[in-house]
Amino acid sequence: MGAVVTAFGTGAEMNNGAVITNVEKKMKSPVWGAFYDFAILDPAYTMSMPMGQVISGAFDSLSHSMETYMGSPREVNLSDEINEATQRSIIRNIRATLKNPDDIKARSELVWAAAMAENGILKIGKVTDFQCHMLEHQLGAYTDCNHGQGLAVLHPVLYRHMIPEASRQFARLAKEVWEIQSEDMTEEEAAGAFIDALSAFIKEIGLPTTFSEMGISDDTIFRAIADTTILTGGCAKKFSADELYEVLMECKGEENERNVL
Repeated sequence: MGAVVTAFGTGAEMNNGAVITNVEKKMKSPVWGAFYDFAILDPAYTMSMPMGQVISGAFDSLSHSMETYMGSPREVNLSDEINEATQRSIIRNIRATLKNPDDIKARSELVWAAAMAENGILKIGKVTDFQCHMLEHQLGAYTDCNHGQGLAVLHPVLYRHMIPEASRQFARLAKEVWEIQSEDMTEEEAAGAFIDALSAFIKEIGLPTTFSEMGISDDTIFRAIADTTILTGGCAKKFSADELYEVLMECKGEENERNVL
């Protein structure tokens, strides 16, 4: 069995995982099966993919890398340092692809980065639980939304809730990935600067920053999404269902903020 990559992002060609939705039960969960015997990563096969999906898929790769990075242990190891390089590459080549969609070299790097993010190398010595992914999967189960877009909305909000527990890792990402001069900042300030940089990048590449931008306006589903999101632990902070509900509500958008004010 082989895999021919035509839409990079998931990295599924390099592992035995997949995600499936039970429409009746409103559950979107991972399943595990066989590994591919070979995979063909030819960036030319991605040229016909709509640019919106190109960027969404590439952000999924960045999300995979960040989710792995935020696992345990908290001290940096070789896998984390390779991870930092992978994140830098994804960011750089998303920008290059947006500037020139025919840049085959940039697409080559994004295809390889997607594979690196999920082939297991970055996870060596790490315990992860992919909390943002698990939350977004349940959002997708209830709304059938675009996966990368959902991650783009959720990540900054979820990460701001994690600053007390994850400030050291966030501060390192600020310096090593986003090249923020943080020497005169406290650890918490550098962590906030990382999240600000991530948020600005999401806007820069045209991904949504609120659920309202995605056309998700029914917040009555958020309680059920939070309650059915399964988290196993491993990240710097394990969220409760109530905390996940707070995150979802904060992701609603400007209209909600005006109503609150």
